[in-house]
Amino acid sequence: MNYYYMNKYNSVHRSIYFSGIGLMVGFSILIISFFWGIVHFNQPINFSGIHFLHQQFPALGLFDLLPLILGFIGYYIGVKVNAQMEETQINLQNELQKSQKVLDFTNKLINDHLDAVYDIQDDDDKLGKSLINLRDNLNTNKSIEVKRRKEDDQRNWVAEGLAKFSEILRKNNDSMQVLSYNIINNLVKYLNANQGGFFILHEEGVEKHFEMTACYAYDRKKFANNRIEWGDGLIGTCAMERQTIHMTNVPDNYVFITSGLGKANPRSLVIVPLIINDEIHGVIEVASFKDFEKFEIEFVEKLAESIASTISTVKINLRTAQLLHESQEQSEILATQEEQMRQNMEELQATQEEAERQNEKFFTFANSVNHTLIRSEFLPDGTLIYANDKFIQKLGYANNVDVEGKHISMFINKKDREWFDSIWESLTHGSEHFEGDVKLQTKQSKDLWTMATFTCVKKNNMVEKILFLSIDTTDQKKQSLDFEAQIEALNRSSLKAEFSPEGDTLDCNEKFLTTMQYTMDEISSKTIFDFIPREEINSFREIWENVISGHSFQGQLKHVTQNLDEKWFRGTLSVVNDMYGEVNKVIYILNEITKEKLMEIETQRQTEQLRIQEEKLRQSGAELSRKLDKAKAEMEQQYKEVEKVKIRNERTLEGALDAIVTVNQEGRIEFFNKAAEDLWGMSKKETMGMNMRVLFSEENIKQNEFIQVLVSSATNKTIGARKEVKITNKDGVDINVLMLLSEAKVDDENTYTAFIQNIEVELF
Repeated sequence: MNYYYMNKYNSVHRSIYFSGIGLMVGFSILIISFFWGIVHFNQPINFSGIHFLHQQFPALGLFDLLPLILGFIGYYIGVKVNAQMEETQINLQNELQKSQKVLDFTNKLINDHLDAVYDIQDDDDKLGKSLINLRDNLNTNKSIEVKRRKEDDQRNWVAEGLAKFSEILRKNNDSMQVLSYNIINNLVKYLNANQGGFFILHEEGVEKHFEMTACYAYDRKKFANNRIEWGDGLIGTCAMERQTIHMTNVPDNYVFITSGLGKANPRSLVIVPLIINDEIHGVIEVASFKDFEKFEIEFVEKLAESIASTISTVKINLRTAQLLHESQEQSEILATQEEQMRQNMEELQATQEEAERQNEKFFTFANSVNHTLIRSEFLPDGTLIYANDKFIQKLGYANNVDVEGKHISMFINKKDREWFDSIWESLTHGSEHFEGDVKLQTKQSKDLWTMATFTCVKKNNMVEKILFLSIDTTDQKKQSLDFEAQIEALNRSSLKAEFSPEGDTLDCNEKFLTTMQYTMDEISSKTIFDFIPREEINSFREIWENVISGHSFQGQLKHVTQNLDEKWFRGTLSVVNDMYGEVNKVIYILNEITKEKLMEIETQRQTEQLRIQEEKLRQSGAELSRKLDKAKAEMEQQYKEVEKVKIRNERTLEGALDAIVTVNQEGRIEFFNKAAEDLWGMSKKETMGMNMRVLFSEENIKQNEFIQVLVSSATNKTIGARKEVKITNKDGVDINVLMLLSEAKVDDENTYTAFIQNIEVELF
């Protein structure tokens, strides 16, 4: 307000000042005129001399009004100057306000206030439009950056989770109970869930059911013995459909869920099947009072594949270890029986050689044999002539009457006749004896496996009869056949090889040959150390020495194929001892896990790469902040310099004696100095922003090609040449002027400045 009154005071003072000057000039001219007249007419210098001049020149009466006229003219000039200065002051204030507004908006953007508002005053405010575009682009980039960081955080979370659980699966694969608890415990915590259950599928013939092997609820370990039948509840449904079940917004009164967790009130429930190679091994169930996000469910599904693979391997390893243990026990039993049979056979042969010379001893021995062995005698035509009690008992008959006089084919299964007939034929034609496994058929049509000997009793070099001695090995044989079938199944599903204690290859199955890319002839000359990478040979020798010392090995190993391909396996190394407890051979059973291992290695690599990228982003953010601060300071300095240059140029052009007009490339007037206002008789308010056509009449535009190009948007304007043209002032009067056109180009925008001289004034 003080400034307003001060400005008013200065305006009044300036008007009085110009009026005073006019009065002083008028009085000075009047006094000089009077003084000249008095001196010229030789009149006294007083009022009578002045009166004389008025009598001689009556028109001097009007000349007496010159001070008032000049005073009024001075006052008018003062009013005009005041109006011009006020207009200049207003324009300056507007420019300052606009500049301050731009500076404030720029500072807000630099300080990350991206919701700042900038009001555009008019359509020509290009700087304001550019700032708004800058703000919108910054907002867009910020949204993209937030989304990208969120996606990176999710990928990091999944990668870290997979790496963490890969380590758990690798370290806890000896016990299914420990493995399942460690998985569900860590999974519930990693997902920030509330409850979790781990269910393993058990198959007993055609019957299937799930058993909860571990559960975790509210940060407490709970043991439960929960059995769920195949197809029952959510667990059974998930297994049958082989699809993930995701339930949300569970009602509060939905207090019982047949899913294995019993009574619970979760808000969100995820049930995922554990499937590998299209075979289901179990189900994982996780419940939470928060909704699971899509990437969390996908993480659990990926993890389920690794868990299923590990469970499959654990089952195979446990079953393999069990089969090996049972096979070792059975081998020891069979070895003992074979040794016992061998001893009995040796004693039997010695007895037969001494039979004729020691009849009494023979009968004694025969009685002892009858108590321990199955014994019978046959004629060469196959007729049974004698059978001891063990023979009758083992074959399921009541007494000798049921068997004596019967043909031996009655005790042989029809399927085995062809094989047995060839043996019998050789015995009747003089073969000394036969030793081996013989399967008999009981009265009840059951199989009786025996370790048997057929011995020919000759007289006069002719076969008189054939003696049959055997031991019942039915249970051991059935178990041995079962073991052979299981080992055959193992050969089909796993890689298996046998090595000597020194590491030489003794035998291997077809799956091992195919995986390692060898033939049987090629691999027979190899040792186990030939399959180990050179850089890991020393560590494997330590493992091998521990295995030979009686410590079985179970874990992950890397092997090299014949084509130098590196493959990862999860395997078991176990020794087989002979009857003296010494190492006979080493059994190596393994399953390939190359894909899982490479996935684990790749996950670790990606995790490290993401960590490095995150560090680089942090450093880039600090550098960007420093550069923004520097750019802000530079921008403020440049703004000040630009303002100074702008004000200096405008003042210089404004004070020029020649008329100066500046137009943009669309032909609109951007600058109109005081001399131009005087020449055309138009003010800045009337011309600023108008098309340059308003400075010429339509007739002059049509007649002059220079003006036609000047007022159009064409770029082929005549630059640097002085042209004589006609302009039209506000009153419609044509004025001849000289016009020189200059061009200034900034970025892609052209501006043209016309320098105009009034020819009439110069000629005058």
